Amino acid sequence: MRGFGPGLTARNLLPLRFAPRPPRPPGPLLSSRPAAGAMDDLLRRAVPPTPAYELREKTPAPAEGQCADFVSFYGGLTEAAQRAELLGRLAQGFGVDHGQVAEQSAGVLQLREQPREAAVLLQAEDRLRYALVPRYRGLFHHISKLDGGVRFLVRLRADLLEAQALKLVEGPHVREMNGVLKSMLSEWFSSGFLNLERVTWHSPCEVLQKISESEAVHPIKNWMDMKQRVGPYRRCYFFSHCSTPGEPLVILYVALTSDISNNIQAIVKEQPPSETEERSRITTAIFYSISLTQQGLQGVELGTFLIKRVLRELQKEFPHLGAFSSLSPIPGFTKWLLGLLGSQTKEHGRNELFTESECKEITEVVGGPIHETLKVLLSNSEWAQSEKLVRVLRAPLMRLCAWYLYGEKHRGYALNPVANFHLQNGAVMWRLNWMGDSSPRGLTSSCGLMANYRYYPEETGPNSTTYLGSKSIRASEQVLSLVAQFQKNSKL
Repeated sequence: MRGFGPGLTARNLLPLRFAPRPPRPPGPLLSSRPAAGAMDDLLRRAVPPTPAYELREKTPAPAEGQCADFVSFYGGLTEAAQRAELLGRLAQGFGVDHGQVAEQSAGVLQLREQPREAAVLLQAEDRLRYALVPRYRGLFHHISKLDGGVRFLVRLRADLLEAQALKLVEGPHVREMNGVLKSMLSEWFSSGFLNLERVTWHSPCEVLQKISESEAVHPIKNWMDMKQRVGPYRRCYFFSHCSTPGEPLVILYVALTSDISNNIQAIVKEQPPSETEERSRITTAIFYSISLTQQGLQGVELGTFLIKRVLRELQKEFPHLGAFSSLSPIPGFTKWLLGLLGSQTKEHGRNELFTESECKEITEVVGGPIHETLKVLLSNSEWAQSEKLVRVLRAPLMRLCAWYLYGEKHRGYALNPVANFHLQNGAVMWRLNWMGDSSPRGLTSSCGLMANYRYYPEETGPNSTTYLGSKSIRASEQVLSLVAQFQKNSKL
C-alpha cells in the first residue's frame, strides 16, 4: 500500500471506539461541565511543547497516551458547548509564539540588509517558518498516528465548524486553527489517496444504505428509488480513501440523457426510456447531485476532484458524449428575494423590482399590495398552484435570479455557494430553468428555479484560472440577456 505522508498509515482512518457518552445527570447544566482548570490541565499535558529549532529533529515524540488522553476526554464531552470551550482554549492558548515570530522576523530583515551567503539567509527564513507553526499542530499531527486518528480529526473539525456557525466560539485564533486543520486534512485527502468507486444495484447492501442516507440534495425515498438512481441511464460514483475502500466521502449522481435537462423531476421520478441502455440515445451527462458525507471535510476539494475524475471516466465509457452539465439547485435565492421584497415594503410606494406592466399583472392576480403579498406567498410552496401567478412571475423572477447568480458577490466571487463551486471548477453559467424543481423544497428555497453549469472539458482549466484570478464569470447569452434585462428594469 502506498504511503500517506509523514506519520499517516492505513490504520489511522479506522473508526475510533469511544465509550458511550453517559446521560447528563439531573440538575443545573453547569454541574455537568468539566471545570476550566481540568481542561487547561489536560491541554498542558496533551499539547507537546515546541522543541528548540536545533532540536526539532532530535526530540522524541510525546507518549502515545498523552494524545489518547485528549481523544478520550474529548469523546466524553456530551454537549456542543463543552467541546467548543475546549477547542477555544486550545486555539487561544496553544497557537503561535508571537515573541519568537517577532524575533525571527527581525533576524531575517537584518540579514537581508547585509551581504551574507545565501545559506545563512535561507536558514534564517527556515527558523521563521518553524516559529510560525502553532503548537496545536503538533497535537493534531500526533493524533493522526493513532488508530482512527484522522477520522477523529475530521469529526473534531466538524464540531469546530458547527461551534463557529452557532457562535459558541469565535475569534481570529479559532479561524486560524480551523485553517490549519483544513490544510492538514487537504494533504491527507488529496486526489492521489482517493479511489473512485461506482455504485450499482449489485454493490454491497451496506454501501447502498450509506449512499441513500447521505443523499442531501434530492432525498431517496425507498429502495425502488435507489434502484432507479443506480440503474440504466444513471450513474453513481463516490470517492473513498485508499485505506478505507467502500466508505463514501463524497458522492456524485449522473443522468445519461439525450439533451441538457431542465427539470429535476424528469430525472429523479420518471422511469428511464428502457431497461437496457441504448448508446445512441446517450449524448449528454448531467451531474444532478453531489453530497459530502463528512462535514469535517468541508472546503477540502473532494467535489472538484470527483467531477473531474467522473468526467474522464464517462469519456472513456462513452467516447461520443458531446455535453457535460450540472442541473443545480439555487439555495438562498428565495431568502435573498424575500429580503428585497421586505426592504421595498418598508419604503411605501417604492418599486425597484418590477416594471409597471408587471406590477399591474401581479396585482390583478394577488389582489393586494404587491411586495407585502408576494413576501407572504413566496415564503411557502403553495403559490405555484396558481397557473396565473406562475405565468406572471416568470419573467421578473428569471431576471432577478440571473442577477443573484451573476451579480451578487462575496469578496468578488459569486455569492451563491453552488454557483461559486461550479465556476471555480471552470464551468460556464449556461442556463436558468423556470420551474426546474417544482418540489416543495425547490419552490421554497429557489422559487422552483434551477441552473445548468456547463463543463467544456478543454476550457475548464482556463475558465477556472480566469474566475479565480480576475473574478470574471463566463456566462451564456441567455444568462447575460437576463442580467441586461435586470439592469434595465430593476433599479437596485
